[in-house]
Amino acid sequence: MKFSAPREVLLKPLQAVIGVVERRQTMPILSNILLVARGGRSSVTATDLEVELVATADVDIDVDGEITVSGRKFLDIVKALPDEVNVSFNVS
Repeated sequence: MKFSAPREVLLKPLQAVIGVVERRQTMPILSNILLVARGGRSSVTATDLEVELVATADVDIDVDGEITVSGRKFLDIVKALPDEVNVSFNVS
């Protein structure tokens, strides 16, 4: 999976779904978010097993794929980046 997008484009869907991600879960996977990059769009999915939120964004995708990452940590990293920076995400 490989895609890139401006910081603001990634930040918006992350902030939309982060509300259901808890830091202390009985099931650790619930603290993660699912990132899917396919067909020119990226989707971000989070759930607490009662509520599932999905947000999408248009990104430049080089290689389709999907992965789960720590929701809070990923949001903190994207928030800490300077404005107007282009974020590249690569999973090999």
